[in-house]
Amino acid sequence: MLVPVKWLSEYVDIKDIDVKVLEEKLIMSGSNTETVEETLPNVVNIVVGKILKIDQHPDADKLKVLEVDLGDETVQIVTGATNVVEDAYLPVCKVNSVLADKTKIKKGKLRGVESFGMLCSFQELGFENSVIPKKFIDGVWLLPGEYPLGTPIGEIEDLKDAVIEFEITPNRPDCLSILGMARETAATLDLKVKYPEETIENESGDVNDYISIEIEDADLCPRYTGRVVTDVKIEPSPLWMQLRLMKAGMKPISNIVDITNFVLLEYGQPIHAFDLETIKEKKVIIRSAKKGEKLVTLDDQERELTEEMLVIADPSGPIALAGVMGGAETEVSDKTKSLLIEVANFNKKSIRKTSRDLMLRSEASSRYEKGVSEDLVIAATNRVCHLIEKLGAGKVVGGIVDVYPKKRVIEPITVRSSRVNGLLGLNLTVDAMKEILERLEIQVQLEGDNLVCTPPHQRLDLLKEIDFVEEVARLYGYDVIPSTLFRGNEWGALTNGQNIQKLTRESLVASGLNEITTYSFVSPKSLDLINASEHSILRNAVKLINPLGEEYSIMRTTLLPNLLEVLGRNFKRSVKEASAFEVGNLFFPKQQPIVELPIEKKSLVMGMYGEGKDFFTLKGVVEELFESLGVSGYKYEAETEHATYHPGRCANIVFGDNHILGTLGEVHPLVADNYDIEVPVLTAEIDFNMLMQVTAIDKKYQGVPKYPASTRDLAILVKDEVSNQMVLDIIHDKGGKLLESVEIFDVYKGAQIKAGHKSMAYALIFRAKDRTLVDEEVNKAMDKILKNLEEKLDAELR
Repeated sequence: MLVPVKWLSEYVDIKDIDVKVLEEKLIMSGSNTETVEETLPNVVNIVVGKILKIDQHPDADKLKVLEVDLGDETVQIVTGATNVVEDAYLPVCKVNSVLADKTKIKKGKLRGVESFGMLCSFQELGFENSVIPKKFIDGVWLLPGEYPLGTPIGEIEDLKDAVIEFEITPNRPDCLSILGMARETAATLDLKVKYPEETIENESGDVNDYISIEIEDADLCPRYTGRVVTDVKIEPSPLWMQLRLMKAGMKPISNIVDITNFVLLEYGQPIHAFDLETIKEKKVIIRSAKKGEKLVTLDDQERELTEEMLVIADPSGPIALAGVMGGAETEVSDKTKSLLIEVANFNKKSIRKTSRDLMLRSEASSRYEKGVSEDLVIAATNRVCHLIEKLGAGKVVGGIVDVYPKKRVIEPITVRSSRVNGLLGLNLTVDAMKEILERLEIQVQLEGDNLVCTPPHQRLDLLKEIDFVEEVARLYGYDVIPSTLFRGNEWGALTNGQNIQKLTRESLVASGLNEITTYSFVSPKSLDLINASEHSILRNAVKLINPLGEEYSIMRTTLLPNLLEVLGRNFKRSVKEASAFEVGNLFFPKQQPIVELPIEKKSLVMGMYGEGKDFFTLKGVVEELFESLGVSGYKYEAETEHATYHPGRCANIVFGDNHILGTLGEVHPLVADNYDIEVPVLTAEIDFNMLMQVTAIDKKYQGVPKYPASTRDLAILVKDEVSNQMVLDIIHDKGGKLLESVEIFDVYKGAQIKAGHKSMAYALIFRAKDRTLVDEEVNKAMDKILKNLEEKLDAELR
């Protein structure tokens, strides 16, 4: 919200307050600012001049030689401006003046003719094209009327000003107006607000003779008012109004349009003016659009309407999109002689949905969709008509058509002073609280130690006791509320799931991985990049109704593309090695009618590339994680069908009865190419929900073994296709209760080994808790193991 300070000062007396001081005080009371910009930035020595004479340049068809009166002197200026006329008043850059972009103007010659200055355009004064009146976009600025010659241009109609840009939060739509910020300023500085004049001196006729209004759905349109203006004169609005609109970010168009925009900015209430003669049967109907109806809006776009959209219609069809944009057929033009001034209130959800569905936003819709008070319409209606009468733009017809089926009732809210002091750590009296709240135009009645508060109609955010506590806090001053220690005997603690996540992060960081966080919104094409099949369950994604773009149009069903994108970005930036992980949610479509919301499933993904990193590096990180979480009873099974991974370097992590806990391996070279990674990439995906179920983070301690262990080495010759896991399964199964541990320590293939075979060597440790083992017990277990290896794997003892 752009607020010109001199406009603001008309409603609250801040003329003697420095802009920076004002900004700081408003920030401390809760009105955050983005910037404070000066109009006419850097401008020096630009004054009002008058063109006395225009001659053609003797050697240039496109140049003119002007004689310009500056009050204290008359100078010759050469210009290429095409819109100059004799007797026009306009801003003139004198010799040694400075423009908004810091350009210095000096005496010069143009095609042999001396020029002592330059005529000035709006752009050269620092205005953006978006707010400059159309007729001055390609020419110099001609002042509408006579002004004292030699006057600094900044003194013309308060052109020199400061504009504060406020960051208005969605819960404070009342601040999307100059009056709204005036109320905040007055409350902050303990001043009074001076409200604009709304009286109409001369009314004639009866509005009911000109128009009738009908609301078909009061839930979507709680209130609709209309006033009629006749004998309309369409012409430019006065300069003071044009400059205020421009400083507030709007382009001046004509007196009627400018007045409606002026009051929109002033009150925060959208207003629309219809050409009354174009409304069929002089009847306005507020209804939902009918299937197949279309409307050409003011931007000359034909829009197809749906039955969910609220429209303003006459008996022949829609004439405007309620609360969003008017229709081209009823637009005010130079030929308009009578007006219907619409000031209404619409359901904010309906306006938001219409605006979103049509991808059409306007100053009106941006306010309606946040909420506008129903009680604002009469004041805004009268203010528009007051300005029309004041500027001689038309004659106001007597009366207002005010259709208000369900009147809004503002219920008082009881605020306990003990609750205010208890939450804020203060010791304010109820009288002090009452004084603070009344500065915000809140009506307060004291009932003992309680305050019965009735909020003003425009404060739609004051709904509960806690809202009033916040108002007391921000106006009392967050900076002066004393710091106190938390009181109470409660403490916080992590849930079991949060503890597991914390331990997971600690383990992976200790293993050298960096944690990353990526967007939950992804592109459908990301699944193509990881070679997901056409029928993969990963493609059953939650689609966003109103995505930011194609690249963020679905919710992720796997974390792998995001991880590979991060690793790929690092590789392209010449990072020689990188290791990363993420714990995040996956999203799957809801299952009607049981589950209404999308199903969320937590997942862990990790990955790495770089010198010395291979499948076993990543496997070691996973095993270190599992050990820190107390996960046991898992095994690895070769996976050759996973399209994302290298078919010979991928394994599933299997837990219990064939439950796949995760997958790890080397990414398929084609997938790596999709992310422009030219070295092997290792990744692992783990079902974190399942991982949390199989962890045993509660430590159980046992004493140091009292009895010695018995060790045996076992070296066998097996076929190449026999995996380590197949051997370990048999050893664990047949080793009995005495087998304490088993580890592989050698795999060998060479000249002494026959073709198609390999040698695998294991170290086995046996121990009994209650006695010292004898060789016969260990030998018996070893014999059983060897026999089963020979029978099931065709193994040979070396």
